[in-house]
Amino acid sequence: MIDLFITKLLLAIFAPALLVVFFTRVTFHHVVGLVLTLSLVAASVYAGYTHNWVLYAADALSLTVGFWYAKRMVERTRENMEEEHQVN
Repeated sequence: MIDLFITKLLLAIFAPALLVVFFTRVTFHHVVGLVLTLSLVAASVYAGYTHNWVLYAADALSLTVGFWYAKRMVERTRENMEEEHQVN
């Protein structure tokens, strides 16, 4: 039982952040990446895979960190594209 909780906790810490970044790379928009990931997390909660407030908090923290990183990634890409256009 403890092993299952630890596994769920580790997935809750890393998976949402990675999914936000992945969906941002695919869609080129950080808000769309967040919404898609949030819908997957909501579906997993609705299906009953998350039973504890600690897992909810870990999901929320991971979503926040992933969104922050994805936003930063998009801003850097836009700045680099603007610099390239100014050089050419």
